[in-house]
Amino acid sequence: MKICGIELKSNNAILSIIDSSNEEINYIDTKLKKIILDNDEDKSSLLSFKNEIDNFLDKNQVEKVIIKKRAKKGTFAGGVITFKMEGIIQLNSICEVEFISSQAIGKYTKKNDVEFPASLNKYQEQSYLSAMLVA
Repeated sequence: MKICGIELKSNNAILSIIDSSNEEINYIDTKLKKIILDNDEDKSSLLSFKNEIDNFLDKNQVEKVIIKKRAKKGTFAGGVITFKMEGIIQLNSICEVEFISSQAIGKYTKKNDVEFPASLNKYQEQSYLSAMLVA
């Protein structure tokens, strides 16, 4: 099963795909590593973001998306734009979308010795871990 982990930061959707077929987990190094929402107040920018997400998921034959949750209120609350991007991703017609908490990611990294693929960028680590939790 191909799983795409996504971390939403600022106006970026940071992407990592893993393939968990045959009891092995393999990172898929894609050319596109993040999708940017240029202007959250412009309809054409929103549609462009949606099309890029849909095309990415379709082209890479993603079967499930896992989004790292952000706090809705408090000091570490996610920005308004990230919640707009989250809604757009949830509306994709390619695959199902689930959420994973940062606490679950923290527990996973404490219990498992995670080795990141050499081709994974540092900024992709949280999206990679999000996908790993459901693999």
